[in-house]
Amino acid sequence: MAAKKDNLPLSLQKEDDSTGTIIYANEVIAVIAGVAANEVEGIAGMCTSGGISEVFSRNRNITKGVKVEIGSEEASVDLYVIVEYGTPIQTAALNVQENVRKAIETMTGLHVVRVDVHVQGVSFDKENKEVQAGIDSAELGKVSDGRDQKDKKIPSQGKEPPVETSQTAEDGGEGTPMMPEA
Repeated sequence: MAAKKDNLPLSLQKEDDSTGTIIYANEVIAVIAGVAANEVEGIAGMCTSGGISEVFSRNRNITKGVKVEIGSEEASVDLYVIVEYGTPIQTAALNVQENVRKAIETMTGLHVVRVDVHVQGVSFDKENKEVQAGIDSAELGKVSDGRDQKDKKIPSQGKEPPVETSQTAEDGGEGTPMMPEA
């Protein structure tokens, strides 16, 4: 009988540490960067690098306004953003740089050497929406009981008779209530 060998390894390791390479498409890094940039408070959206200051919706094409250069272990990103009015631009840009760097390094393992933020414009959409909402609510002015803010009554079957008024030159044409004659 052959001698039993107890010290055989259960799994064999390769002598060569090379298991292959991982190559990321520029589009993958651009999507990661675009999503991370749009998560930052105060960023209205991304725009094309040609200087067009049109704000694209965040979900329509997330890679608009993102340029990526990838090496074997490093990445560099250029972002073209539009900032919401009232947001400190430097703060928003620094937050974009940090968020994009963290997202790319966490998801891919690539070292991000640069995140350049190019502010292409300022969006007034958020402010305009707030102003319009205020105007709309002032125009509507509806109270939950069916009356507006000026307490005008809604016509109903049991409405009160109108009060008669008279106009004189002394009161400037303003109506004064008349007392019914006895």
